[in-house]
Amino acid sequence: MSFWKHDSAVVDDGARIGDGTRVWHFSHVCAGALIGDKCSLGQGVFVGNDVVIGNNVRIQNNVSVYDAVALEDDVFCGPSMVFTNVYNPRAAVARKDEYRRTLVRRGATLGANCTIVCGVTVGPHAFIGAGAVVQKDVPAFALMVGVPARQIGWMSRFGERLEFEADGTANCPHTGDRYRLVGEQCDLISEGPAQ
Repeated sequence: MSFWKHDSAVVDDGARIGDGTRVWHFSHVCAGALIGDKCSLGQGVFVGNDVVIGNNVRIQNNVSVYDAVALEDDVFCGPSMVFTNVYNPRAAVARKDEYRRTLVRRGATLGANCTIVCGVTVGPHAFIGAGAVVQKDVPAFALMVGVPARQIGWMSRFGERLEFEADGTANCPHTGDRYRLVGEQCDLISEGPAQ
């Protein structure tokens, strides 16, 4: 495999890292990690043993991707955002057998300094605002902000806020992708000419 790492980064023997991935200053990738192609791990990133990271994932500076976390393709992790893997940690109580799995689906954005409490699924192309604290599953394309995180709208695959018409449809202003909202579910129904 052909990946690049800075001289100060540590990649333990056994870690599998895809072609074109870059591991920057002072980062540490543990032996059991599986990382796809064309990813970027910024300065000070930690990747645990029981972690799967897809292709084209961007992990900004000072992010720790702990055991039991999976990131699908095209996920963006903003600077200093936080994952957890134990719901009720105590220093004096060992709970490594109680890790709760976290899944971040394809194309989701996790904004700077947000926190993803373990055991949730962040839906495809969801957008978590800076500083938000996510404690429950997030639907596809949902825009989440606040503490605790609450949904305030919907985002396109391109990252544009969607404005729905009376018929329950919306167009991405950049790509022309068309979306339909039915109840609490947003679906991509057609791709625009910019695709």
